[in-house]
This record gives sequence, C-alpha cells and structure tokens, in this order.
Amino acid sequence: MHDFPTTSQLPVVALKIERRSSHPWIFQKMVEKPATRIAPGSVVDIHERAGRWVARGFYNGHSRITLRVLTTKQEEAIDAEFFARKIATAVSFRRESLKLDDVTSAYRLVHSEADGLSGLVVDRFGETLVIEFFSAGMYRQRAAIMDALRIHFPSARFYYFAEEHVCKQESFDCRSPEPPPPDTITEHGLKFRVAPGSKHKTGFFVDQRDNRKAFSEFCRGKRVVDLCCNTGGFGVYAKAKGEASEVIGLDLDEQAIELAKQNAKLNSAQIRYVQADLFAWLRDIIPNGERFDVVVLDPAKLTRDRESVDQALRKYCDMNRLALQVVSPGGIFLTCSCTGLVSEADFLESVRRAAWQAGRTLQVFKIAGAAPDHPFLLQVPEGRYLKAVFCRVE
Repeated sequence: MHDFPTTSQLPVVALKIERRSSHPWIFQKMVEKPATRIAPGSVVDIHERAGRWVARGFYNGHSRITLRVLTTKQEEAIDAEFFARKIATAVSFRRESLKLDDVTSAYRLVHSEADGLSGLVVDRFGETLVIEFFSAGMYRQRAAIMDALRIHFPSARFYYFAEEHVCKQESFDCRSPEPPPPDTITEHGLKFRVAPGSKHKTGFFVDQRDNRKAFSEFCRGKRVVDLCCNTGGFGVYAKAKGEASEVIGLDLDEQAIELAKQNAKLNSAQIRYVQADLFAWLRDIIPNGERFDVVVLDPAKLTRDRESVDQALRKYCDMNRLALQVVSPGGIFLTCSCTGLVSEADFLESVRRAAWQAGRTLQVFKIAGAAPDHPFLLQVPEGRYLKAVFCRVE
C-alpha cells in the first residue's frame, strides 16, 4: 500500500498570478514562497492569486520548474489509482492504437508531459523497463509507478535513474539499483543489444525507429557513412535492411563503438567502425576527394541551457558544412537534431547556412520527428525535440 495524503490534507501553494495557461510547468518567479517549508516533490493544491483552486501537482521550491501540474480536476486525487490510470492509458495507446508490439520489443511507454505525467519517462526494452526521473516528485512516487507498470508487464525487470544535472536542479538523490544485464531487442526485424545503466540515456534511441527504416530505403548498393553512429542504429539498418554496398560508422565514444560492433554482428552486417572526432576525420578525408552516396549526421544533444543555444546552432552549422562536403552529387543526406531548445526553424536555418558555405544546394523532401510513441502536446512545444531532415544534395 502507498501512503498518499487525502486531498483535504494537502498543503496549498499560491500563485502570484491568475493562471492563464494550460502548460503543466509553473516557474519559480510566478509562485509565492510558502510560509512553512514543503518537502521537494510533495503533492500540493495550487491556488491562483485570487485564492481560487486551479490545479494539483508536484511542488519543488529548489527547482526552476517549481510546480508541475498533474490534474486540473478538483475531485481527482494524486494517488496510486491516479498513476495506474495514467499509465494504463499510455500503455494502451502504444499497444492498441500504435500496435507497436507488431514491429518492435522496444518503445517509449510514458513520454512525460504528453502522457500527463510531467517529469517521468519510461522505455520498454524487451523484459526490462527503464524509468528516467526528471522531477523529485516522480522519484518519490517510484513504488506506485512500478506497481502500475507491473499490471501490464508482470515479468518486467526494472531499472531506474536520474541524470546528475537533474538531481542537482531538483535537489534529490536518486539511488539507482544495479543495472540489469544487457537485453537484445528486435526492431523492424533487426536485433540490437541494449545496455540500460550505460551512459547512453535509457539504453537505446527508440525515437529514431521510423527514421532508421526510412533512411535504409535509400541505401541499396550505395556507399554509406553514419556520422555520430552511437550504438550503430542507422548503419546497421543501411547494411542489414538497406543492402548498402559499404558502411562506415564513426563515433568518438569507445563504449558506443563497442556496442555498435556487437549490433552489426547480431545482424551479420559487415560495417567498418572508426573511433574518431567527427571534425578531424571529415577534414582529413575531404581533400582526398572521398565521397559517399548516403550520409547521416545524428549528433547527441548539444545543449540543455538556453544561454548556449547560439553556440549550439554554430556547431550544427560547422558539422553540417563538413558533412555536406562528403556527399556525392545527387546523394542523400539525413541531418538530425535532438536538442529540444533548438526549434525546427532555427535548425533549418543553420543547415541552410552550412549548405551555402559548402557550396551545395539542398532539396529537402521530408522533415520528420520522433516516432509516434513520443507524442507531444500542442501547449507543450518543448516535447517536440527531434528534427530529422531528409535532403537530396546537388
């Protein structure tokens, strides 16, 4: 049993404003400091300036996001049943509407705000469910969350974690259990080893599933390079599904390359992996006239800090300028950004500048985002973080 306070016992937090937004985040500057201390991650009732009840959610006086709204229905308690209901809806969307079990054993089960659970992400990798906490409130409810997930995945193993910067910002100490052994998942008929607890987010980038498949369709008989290959997703698709004649995967991270090699082997894919810095490697091969028919550039998130967005955009421009110089005329280029603070318009502008500097013309024929198990709410544009731009290069 979980010990939740009844709604009549909840502390009240007042806003300095009238609430005129349906965004679930309420920032520190809009919140009155409570007279008595409220522990980070407590469930509270939220009253607007005039004293009217407007919502219920998590409070954290240490965090820039001081309130995370979970419900705007006064009769709805935040208790074990609440988590069971929200998680049941999220799971049913993935399994029944999206029918993801037909194509993969790895997908996102809970996508934070989009599933009405701000600060919680859950990914499924076969029998392992990986939970990532972005708020002290969700961490405090971990037992109720795992119980709710067990209803749908009775034999699941759980691994949970929070990144260090989140623990600092949210002022909680997440003590992760021992990581489970690596699992092998299937996706569109291919196999991938997933190692939760390694430093690669929840273990594998399920958000690129549909983009990997779309990308593989341009690869038959072609020379392909996968820049920032991480654990090898795009390259393995290019060779094993797309029947590319040659694939090179490049990453600076030794651990990622090691996993990528295992993934290539699992799919009997001959891929040459190079551990190197993208900038140095491209600057080396450009003068030799080395060219590829199909190129993918999918770097890790470049910033999580609003102050460094301009710097991130400059880096995207530099990376894309170099990458474009190794695409054969008429070749296909897929360039991605998973930096949520960089808008699609700003990313496209940095790619436009890169193309102009590289003396190339880009014919953009498709702009995609994350797979549909990563939905976003229109009132929470931050949830739409992934941009995948497919181009033909002249």
